[in-house]
Amino acid sequence: MSRRAPRKAESGAARCTVTVCRGCCCGTPKVPGVDHAAQLAQLRAALDGVATVRPTTCLDACEQANVMVVQPSAEGRRAGGRPVWLALVNDADAAADIATWVSAGGPGLADPPGVLDLYEFQPSRRIREALDRGGPARN
Repeated sequence: MSRRAPRKAESGAARCTVTVCRGCCCGTPKVPGVDHAAQLAQLRAALDGVATVRPTTCLDACEQANVMVVQPSAEGRRAGGRPVWLALVNDADAAADIATWVSAGGPGLADPPGVLDLYEFQPSRRIREALDRGGPARN
């Protein structure tokens, strides 16, 4: 994978999407010590014009709260990128690493910072397929 400079992207599938779970567990006091609103604001500010950041009600991986999914841009998908599920994203440094990676191109176009390997997990196939169809993610 090549590293690319951050770029402004068009809307929709042309850019990466970072889906941020904010359901029954993620983004709630059930995950203490996290300023959930600040985390979402940090991602939105860092990725403004580069990627879509969308909160969702539940990604059905509650035991992994806070969960985020980085979906590749159309270009990244053509280059072999696939959605990357990240668990326990409960600190500002992890969110900053995600923003840096997505700004560099995200899945298929840029290697993630090595520390993100510690956050990556595979949800069940049912959950992955639902997200690919546009659910369970609901705004």
